[in-house]
Amino acid sequence: MTTAHLEENLQRAIDEIREKVVEMGEMVETALRNSLEAINNKDRRLAYSVILRDRYIDEFESELDQLCQEFIVRQQPAAGHLRFVYAAIKINNELERVGDYAESICRQFSTVTSIKSKSTLQKINDIANLSIPMLRNAVAAFNNEDEKLARETKRMDNKVDEIRYSIHHDLMELSDKGEIPPEGLMPLMIIASRFERVADQSCNICEEVLYMTTGKNVKHVGKENFRILFVDERDACRGQIAEGIGNSLGLDRFIFSSAGVAPKPVDKRTVSFMADKGIDISDQSSKYINQVVNVEDYSVVVALCEEAEAAFPPPPSKTVAIRWNIDDPSKLKGTEEEIKTAYEKTYEYLNNNIKDLVEAIIGNDH
Repeated sequence: MTTAHLEENLQRAIDEIREKVVEMGEMVETALRNSLEAINNKDRRLAYSVILRDRYIDEFESELDQLCQEFIVRQQPAAGHLRFVYAAIKINNELERVGDYAESICRQFSTVTSIKSKSTLQKINDIANLSIPMLRNAVAAFNNEDEKLARETKRMDNKVDEIRYSIHHDLMELSDKGEIPPEGLMPLMIIASRFERVADQSCNICEEVLYMTTGKNVKHVGKENFRILFVDERDACRGQIAEGIGNSLGLDRFIFSSAGVAPKPVDKRTVSFMADKGIDISDQSSKYINQVVNVEDYSVVVALCEEAEAAFPPPPSKTVAIRWNIDDPSKLKGTEEEIKTAYEKTYEYLNNNIKDLVEAIIGNDH
């Protein structure tokens, strides 16, 4: 067999894999768009169709994986060709997960379609209309080996994160006003989080594209976030202080947040105390622990009271669970000086422990 014929066979095999990845991307994008359309139009039949067709995506994922494995065995690829097939295998897996997210969204259909709030559905559409194009662009970047498009698509992720956090905050307000029934709050948050995860998977695909095109492994370089969640009973004081301290450190790779078992409005004295420390937490708000859809995505969960330990992810989990013992100064009664002393003690305890935790994470990551 001539060299030219070998190269022709190699290119034909590469083109076949490339076409299959694009086809997989189109299947998954269609599932996402159908899931959004099902919710917008209250189309139960379409929702069931997305759920039932997920098995075809799973089967396609297996076929594509087998095709890539055969390519490795037959072609014995090296350098750029090896990076190509490696990226294709990883992207195939990422796309299958996105298909699962579309199915998950449709499984929330029956609860969400009973909600009449147009503003709620608009917020869902806002995040979907960012994350779905991100997925399409990520697949296009792979298909065209477009390094520039991959980098541009990755930069969209921060906007999606902002919208998701905004959605969670707005949904809580709508729930408090009675515009969303209690049984509809969690499904809506799950849907918003699933679309955020679509954006995350799109970024993963872009990272594989950048590896394929440049030969440089950019995964987690300046990007991986360490999510730290503080769980309190009321999320009105200790958790808010901890979140404020964490965010005041200005660390790009760390995301600090808090939640409560039975949350109450943020304590005004706590806001004033933190302002005296030069930390503005006036925009922070308390939230239920069940608003944190994927607790297992957090690097560390810190329980600030005994009741909060129930929030720890069950094993097996890579999340590190920690318990810190410190009193809630907002519950104390006494003189002004005694309460101020209690706040100082809580602040110093949390400040020292958070800094030690951060240093331990950074040290362990290098």
